[in-house]
Amino acid sequence: METKPIESKILKSKYTPTAEFYSQVIDSLQDYSIITLDKKLHINSWNSGSSIIFGYETDEVIGEHFEIIFTEEDKKNGVPKSEVETALKEGKAVDNRWHLCKDGSKIYAYGLVFPLTGIEGELLGYVKILRDLTERMKSEEIVKKHVKDLEELNTHKESIIAILSHDLRSPLSGIIGITDYLKSDFDILERSEIREMIDLLHKESTKELVMLDYLVEWARIKYASEVFNPKKIVLVKYVKKAFETLEEVAVIAKINLHQQIEDNIHVFADGKMLLSIIENILSNAIRHSHKGGKISVTAKKKDNKIIVRIMDAGVGMSKETQEKLFTPQISSLSKARKENKGAGIGLLLVKGFLEKNVGEIWVESVEGEGSSFYFTLPVEQPLVKIDSSNKIESDKIV
Repeated sequence: METKPIESKILKSKYTPTAEFYSQVIDSLQDYSIITLDKKLHINSWNSGSSIIFGYETDEVIGEHFEIIFTEEDKKNGVPKSEVETALKEGKAVDNRWHLCKDGSKIYAYGLVFPLTGIEGELLGYVKILRDLTERMKSEEIVKKHVKDLEELNTHKESIIAILSHDLRSPLSGIIGITDYLKSDFDILERSEIREMIDLLHKESTKELVMLDYLVEWARIKYASEVFNPKKIVLVKYVKKAFETLEEVAVIAKINLHQQIEDNIHVFADGKMLLSIIENILSNAIRHSHKGGKISVTAKKKDNKIIVRIMDAGVGMSKETQEKLFTPQISSLSKARKENKGAGIGLLLVKGFLEKNVGEIWVESVEGEGSSFYFTLPVEQPLVKIDSSNKIESDKIV
């Protein structure tokens, strides 16, 4: 009487799933792209998850080389071949990278490649499994950006308060002192003394206005994100606009402004910010150049960005100054202002604008020989940036 249940259990334990069963299981995993390749790396199976993620139907990719889902940059760098070689050597290859979809868009995915072997251990091909992490990556980047923005907000709030209390308040006290003196002793002062004081008032108030303009622009980039309007623009047009703005200053200083930028060079940036970047760097270059000197602006393309160089043959700067140039403290801002250099907060503004436009800035300089300021801007609208030191680790898929 106990035999039948035992036989039933034995029969159940001997059930072997068919290839069709496994195929249905794989095809049901729509959150994953599961691709099998032959030994020549041509696609020979493509699950429904692959179609959802990449946009290709099965009949469009069967027989195609699996490079079809890699970006041009990765193909150029031999990444597909490297993945396979690593899989053969170590049993599997794991990475996080951007992949290319049918419509030209890109996804960020956790990927795994491993060899597919037969009963005798012979190589049959490869399996590549991917999980789309694009939305997760964007969410994590948004959180990181909010944290960074809050930290910067506090830092910049303290910096602005310090500048307002020191760099603006002190000179204003001096201006009030001069006007009080003029008011009380105007009738007994010599005409030359009055003129001298008026000249001093004009000089100090003009410097105050410049500092206020810098602070307004700085605050605008940090806190008024709604005015940010990046688009693809012709670089040379903005260089010429900056030349026109500074032409009179350059003529007075006997400085020759020269540019060699091709008309077809484009950058993806906010036009107002780009103009402010160029004008600030050029203005500093004019201020620190020798009379009769030359300032040149050139640009070249490297990978997916444009590198702009603004070079002068002026006084140059020390290594110590270069190291602190883009992270000035309040003391250095005050010193620059007293010496009528004005570079401190202006370069803070430039750095902030470039960071907003996914760009960078650096300087090369030799004392007595001049300086070259370099900055980069993307050619096309950039993808979300990923910090290489903070790569997303996905849930393990095997």
